[in-house]
Amino acid sequence: MGLRGVGESVWLSRPLKVARRGALRGGARALTATYSLYKVHPAAWRLTATHYQPWMGDFARLHAWMTCQLGSLHVPAYREHLAEHGWTFRWWDLANYPPTDKASYVTRYDEESRTRSGRWELRGTLVDESSGSSGKPYNWVRGRDELADIHRNVAGFTALMMRGEPRLFVINAYSMGAWATGTNTGIAMAKIAMVKNTGPDLDKIVDTLRHFGPGFTYLVSAYPPFLKDLRDRLDAEGWDWTGWRMHGLVGGEGMTEALRDYCEERFLTVRSGYGASDLTIGIGGETDLTVWLRRALLEDHDLREAVLGAGESRTPMIFQYNPLETYLETTDQGELLCTLTSTSVLSPKLRYNIGDEAALMDWHDLASVLRGNPRWQGPARAAFERQGMKLPLLLLFGRADATISFMGANIYPQDVENGLYTDERRAAQIGSFTLTLEDDAGDATSQHPTIHLELREQETLDPADRDALAADVRTGMVAYLARTSRDFAQSLEESDRTAEIEVRVHDAGTGPFAGRTDTLKRVYLRQEPS
Repeated sequence: MGLRGVGESVWLSRPLKVARRGALRGGARALTATYSLYKVHPAAWRLTATHYQPWMGDFARLHAWMTCQLGSLHVPAYREHLAEHGWTFRWWDLANYPPTDKASYVTRYDEESRTRSGRWELRGTLVDESSGSSGKPYNWVRGRDELADIHRNVAGFTALMMRGEPRLFVINAYSMGAWATGTNTGIAMAKIAMVKNTGPDLDKIVDTLRHFGPGFTYLVSAYPPFLKDLRDRLDAEGWDWTGWRMHGLVGGEGMTEALRDYCEERFLTVRSGYGASDLTIGIGGETDLTVWLRRALLEDHDLREAVLGAGESRTPMIFQYNPLETYLETTDQGELLCTLTSTSVLSPKLRYNIGDEAALMDWHDLASVLRGNPRWQGPARAAFERQGMKLPLLLLFGRADATISFMGANIYPQDVENGLYTDERRAAQIGSFTLTLEDDAGDATSQHPTIHLELREQETLDPADRDALAADVRTGMVAYLARTSRDFAQSLEESDRTAEIEVRVHDAGTGPFAGRTDTLKRVYLRQEPS
């Protein structure tokens, strides 16, 4: 055995295990306490976000390593998970800890064994439930101190985004049920604004706006399709938007620039947040800089290649996030790993793979790219100065399986949404959509993409109008994909069959939309039974 082996054996001996545990526990708590100083007040949070430096990320990685090591000592399920992977202790090596995910960790071990010290902390603990969009609802426990951190993070970020807006009034249109987002958003927003938790109730929101009038700046928090529903409802009632200051804060699913543009014809701004029931809400958020960047990637192929690399046809959602609170990595396959570094987390999330494809980019690296071209630098600087946030960027492509492949080209739900909402009149008729890959008539060996459109409840179209809507959507969709997707454009040149996208129009609550009980989040991809 070499000297290094001897040293590790001594360090791993029973007498020194107690010392190691104490040092790690004390160090992690000290780091957590230091990091927590910036969350005491939203102004302190803004100070950290606007003065972030790369060396802070190095400390964040150290903290993530210490968090995983503490998990190996105190979390029963995690100890067993590590043992199954043949794990042995190594100093400072975060990648030494095998990733966790829903299949290999969450579903294998009960909630209590996944908590810190393997014991419940009942007082102040809340249980959230995921929406079940992945096929099965899951329960997630969060302790009192952890919830307090979440609320401060969300409040700090929102205060920065709404800086300068007078008399902020938040209308929280997320569900107030067992979902994490709704209840926590309401509590967080109450730290910086007046709040009404209406839930996804259009009548209640319209009544609230009428009662309190235009003397406030309204921030409506909701899922993206619901914000569109609110705009359509107010337009249908002949709402006079003049004199009203209204913003949108959306989350829970991706948002296309076409849908943002449609909503921002009425709302002053629409910004998205990124989170997950598995992990926490408020992992990251859009800023004016990230919105400018995403829009520029759609139009400027040189910038797209400089930021995303050659051959990347997808356009990601782009957020800024704080590694001091949520340490992010990517695997060799480009999937996102997340470690919640605070010791206040009741059920530690340790290099957790949620199944999202992503890339990470430091703000300073982006600044170097933008300095290389004058046509990028000016608008980017103008967008950056509105919040001045120097936090790193999360470029999120979404779930790896949320796609349909056809004729060698991938079609994403985000592509469909972009194609649908570029036409204002058409967008106002459509309540939702879903994307399927279906067998050709009389030939089970051949398939084609099908877009199912659900009309809004108020829409009644005769057969001729339905056919016209379907033809209009099909033509617009093929044109959009040919313009924005190199794979689709190439496939279209090689085969006319690539354009064989079928569009079916359904009344509200019929066809594939019949019996839908969860209207909070839309299902954009359906797997047809074989």
